[in-house]
Amino acid sequence: MNDEKLMKVLLAPRVTEKSTTAADQRRQFVFKVVRDASKPEIRQAVEKMFEVEVESVQVLNVRGKNKMFRRAPGKRPDWKKAYVKLKPGFDIDFGGA
Repeated sequence: MNDEKLMKVLLAPRVTEKSTTAADQRRQFVFKVVRDASKPEIRQAVEKMFEVEVESVQVLNVRGKNKMFRRAPGKRPDWKKAYVKLKPGFDIDFGGA
């Protein structure tokens, strides 16, 4: 797979209380990814961008919530989330400071 497409697979890290707990206890990191990304693409993208080795990838489709915008009903977009488990000895630091 070409490097340009791999750089577009990961959209953002999901830094929440739940994802921080997963990172501390199970070496899993959570990313928002493009909707058509496959597990091998996500694995290659994480390994290339963060220079780590990936043990496993779990993906999950998140349905957007139904909301009201003024008086009109609306819907937030659906998106895809990936849980990436790293091999022992590897870590990703999102804090930077």
